[in-house]
Amino acid sequence: QVQLVESGGGLVQPGGSLRLSCAASGSIFSIYAMRWYRQAPGKQRDMVATITSSGSTNYAESVKGRFTISRDFANNAVYLQMDSLKPEDTAVYYCNADLLVSGRISATRYWGKGTLVTVSS
Repeated sequence: QVQLVESGGGLVQPGGSLRLSCAASGSIFSIYAMRWYRQAPGKQRDMVATITSSGSTNYAESVKGRFTISRDFANNAVYLQMDSLKPEDTAVYYCNADLLVSGRISATRYWGKGTLVTVSS
């Protein structure tokens, strides 16, 4: 069984920083792209940042220059460094990963359960 577990959320003041972590565990043969999404109350879940297996990154326009996604390939982890946080960044943040489970022939997308980030004074 594969699990993705996020951590690092919390309450932060506007202008502050947080670092989210997501660790994948289980019978993983290979991980391809990893992503962070977020969902604010009453809104759809939107992609925040993506990092591929080669390390290429992509960001939503709203977070460019403020958020940085990175990976630890050895530990099957992905991180999201969030700086200059704004109240509109308040949301539940989810990670997902396209990964190949040992013994299978095609990749599957797995999701974590999310971590809440609240930006407020």
